[in-house]
Amino acid sequence: MIVRTLKECEASGRRVVSDNWESTRLSLADDGMGFSFHITTIYAGTETEICYANHFETVYCISGNGEVETIADGKKYKIEPGTAYILNKHDRHYLRGGTEDMVVTCAFNPPLNGRETHDKNGVYPLDGDALAS
Repeated sequence: MIVRTLKECEASGRRVVSDNWESTRLSLADDGMGFSFHITTIYAGTETEICYANHFETVYCISGNGEVETIADGKKYKIEPGTAYILNKHDRHYLRGGTEDMVVTCAFNPPLNGRETHDKNGVYPLDGDALAS
């Protein structure tokens, strides 16, 4: 069994911060679970273009508000506590922070390795702990 607290993970190398979001990775590939699990904060008033070409993701909103827009068809979905969205087709999308920071849980398959950030195409790489640019 593995037991970790969010506070412990935030103080370790499991916390990644970008301009639009920060993510604390509570479980990663080296835990051997087949997925990774994160607590992520999307900063209010931000917009991030994302396309997880290498991963599937499930996102569940705990607090705050925002919006996700699928780029292919322009559909917009309000995100608020209790809302989940599931990226099961490598959907290119915009993730927007709303009027307050939005805190979400995220599960990735395959799991992230730790330090990944979105590359210029909004993709997380599959190559270990590489920091994308």
